[in-house]
Amino acid sequence: MTTKTTQKTPGKPAEKYEGFTDEERDAMKERAQELKTAARRGPRAAKADAEADVLAKIAEMPEADRVLAERLHAIIGAAAPDLAPKLWYGMPAYARNGKVVCFFQSAQKFKTRYATLGFSDLAALDEGTMWPTSYALTNLTPTTESRITTLIKQAAN
Repeated sequence: MTTKTTQKTPGKPAEKYEGFTDEERDAMKERAQELKTAARRGPRAAKADAEADVLAKIAEMPEADRVLAERLHAIIGAAAPDLAPKLWYGMPAYARNGKVVCFFQSAQKFKTRYATLGFSDLAALDEGTMWPTSYALTNLTPTTESRITTLIKQAAN
């Protein structure tokens, strides 16, 4: 959440309130639509349609994010074929038994300077008493792809 400043009446000091940004509200609307769409689909069509939805969402992204998302989609599919692609708050995500394990957040989605690869608490990335749950992505090098493959395999187990 972010703090917004607003002024209700001219001449009075601005009031502050906690609220959702436009991008956060859009993400919530997308999630509601995703749930409605999933409820309408039968179990047989759900997986194929969900992957088509993810690929369509990736295709809509600006080029820099699209290149990252397409490559991540391929890496995740190869490293953890049991994770099913799905949309989650308008972002490509990968789930086990319907529950999101990892997701890609484009830089454009929340107007940030880098995209992220994030992991839910279902990802088995535990390392001692502290470990990262998201990673900033600006480019995918062979070294980065290797690290992502390792993380995805670990998260999926």
